[in-house]
Amino acid sequence: MSRLGECVSRSILAGFYVGLMLFLAASGRGLAAEPYKIGAVFSITGGASFLGEPEKKTAEMIRDEINKQGGINGHPIELIMLDDETDPTKANLAVKKLVKEVPVIIGPSTSGTSLAVVGVAEEANVPLISCAASHKIVTPIESRKWIFKVAGSDSHVVGKMFEHMKKQGIQKIGIMTVSDGFGASGREELLRLAPENGITVVADERYGPQDTDLSAQLTKIRTSQPQAIVNWSTGPTQILAVKNWRDLGMDSIPLYQSHGFGNRKNIQLAGKGAEGVRLPLARVNIGPLLADDHPQKKVIMEYTKAYEAQFKEPVSSFGGHAWDSMHLAMAALKAVGPDAAKIRDFLENTKGFVGQHGTFNFSAQDHNGLSKEDLEMVVVKDGDWALAK
Repeated sequence: MSRLGECVSRSILAGFYVGLMLFLAASGRGLAAEPYKIGAVFSITGGASFLGEPEKKTAEMIRDEINKQGGINGHPIELIMLDDETDPTKANLAVKKLVKEVPVIIGPSTSGTSLAVVGVAEEANVPLISCAASHKIVTPIESRKWIFKVAGSDSHVVGKMFEHMKKQGIQKIGIMTVSDGFGASGREELLRLAPENGITVVADERYGPQDTDLSAQLTKIRTSQPQAIVNWSTGPTQILAVKNWRDLGMDSIPLYQSHGFGNRKNIQLAGKGAEGVRLPLARVNIGPLLADDHPQKKVIMEYTKAYEAQFKEPVSSFGGHAWDSMHLAMAALKAVGPDAAKIRDFLENTKGFVGQHGTFNFSAQDHNGLSKEDLEMVVVKDGDWALAK
C-alpha cells in the first residue's frame, strides 16, 4: 500500500473511532437513569427558620453525599425543596405543588404547618414524613394512612418529663405554653397525662408567640407554689422564659423545657441563665455522651462530624429530623422505586431503622415508631448538655 493510501486508511480508522466514541457517549447519556425525586417543605425563613435552616442544610448534605456515591440504584436524587416561610397556608400550597411532582415528601418543620397539609397528602395518596412533634399529625391513624413523622411525639416527651419528676419527688407543677399548634398540643398532653402520673397542675398560663415579657405568667405561677415549672414553646419565647425565670429569682423552682429547646444555640442565647434547665432530648444532641456500644452511637457521630465540619455549627434535633426523614425516604426508594403506594407500604412496615431520634418501628397502628424510651433527660451544665440524674 502506498504511503498516501496508508494515511487515508489511518484517517478513516481514526474517524471511525471518533464516531464510535461520540455514539457511545450519546448512548450513555440517553440511557442515564432518571432521577429519583424527593419533595421537601421546610420553614427555611419566618418564625421557625431555626428549625428549617438545619433541616435544609442536612437534606442537601445527604443528597450531595448519596449522589457522589452514585445515587440510589444508579438514580441520582433530585431534591425539590420549598420554603413555607413558617406559614400554614404557604405550606399547604407547597404540598399541593409537590404531590404532582414527587412520590414522597419530607417535612414540614412545625406542628402547625404539618397539620395544615396532612389532608392534601392524604387526598393525593402521596406519603409525607413530617419533621414535627404533635401526635395529632399521625392520629387518628384511620385518617392518616399516608402520613408519618420522625420527631418524638409530645406525649412521649411529657411522659419522659413526668417520669423524671416523680423520681425527684415533684407532685405539683405550673405550666406555661405558647398559643400556637406546638404549644396547644403540648399543653393538652401535659394536662392529660398529669393525673395518671400523680402530678397536679396548680397553674396553667398561656402567652403569644410574639410576646416579649413572660414575667406576669411566671409571677402568677409562683403564687401557686409549684415544685417545678414547665415551659412549652419554640423560638425566642423559650429563651425569654429562662431569662425571666432567673430575673424573678425563681431558680429555686426547677425549670423544665420542651424538646423544642434542643439546640445548643438556645443555650448560647440564654447564657449562664440556662444552667440547670432540664428537658427530654433526642440522642442526636448528645452523641459523645452515649456508650460506645449504644445502637445509635455510630450514625449519630457520623452525622455530627459531617454536619459540624461542613457548616461550622453544632447539630440539633431539627437537623436530625431531616436526616431521619431523608434516610427513610431513600430506603423506600431503594427498595421499591418511585411508586408512592409502595413507598407508603414500605414505610409502614419498617422495623429496626436506627436513626438520629431513635430506633424506628412503624406499624399500621403507629406511624411515628418511637417511644419515650428513645429520649434522654438532660440538664444544661457548664454551657452544654449533660445527662440529668
